[in-house]
Amino acid sequence: MTEQRSNGHTVSRLSVHIVWCTKYRYAVLKGDIQIRCRTLLIQICEAEDVTILKGVVSKDHVHMHLEYRPSSSVSGLVKKLKGRSSRKLQQEFPELKKRYWGRHFWAIGYGCWSTGNITDEMVNDYLEHHRKPEDVDNSNFIIER
Repeated sequence: MTEQRSNGHTVSRLSVHIVWCTKYRYAVLKGDIQIRCRTLLIQICEAEDVTILKGVVSKDHVHMHLEYRPSSSVSGLVKKLKGRSSRKLQQEFPELKKRYWGRHFWAIGYGCWSTGNITDEMVNDYLEHHRKPEDVDNSNFIIER
């Protein structure tokens, strides 16, 4: 995990732990919605050249430990993750429109912490606690049940 990112002019290893929740902390990230949310977040990260080191989609919030390019900003990444996933989830699951009539799926704001003040292992161990022992999916992006 200590691999560095490099291109013609930069070498970097920027990682951040980001957390955001659904509006009103409604526990709507269940079943197909939860799985689709994870898929969308993975697709967005791939499109933005962001590496998911570990992540958890819980019933009412998302944790993501990301490694990103120096040309990206954390606020820009969160804006893309929340905006694109909100739009697609509400398009694909009409039942969400009844609960979120104002078209705002995610709550305003987010939490973010540089993982430089704690080790990557500490963040990943914390996120790994969300995995159930009987979970056969060994993915780095956990679905909390």
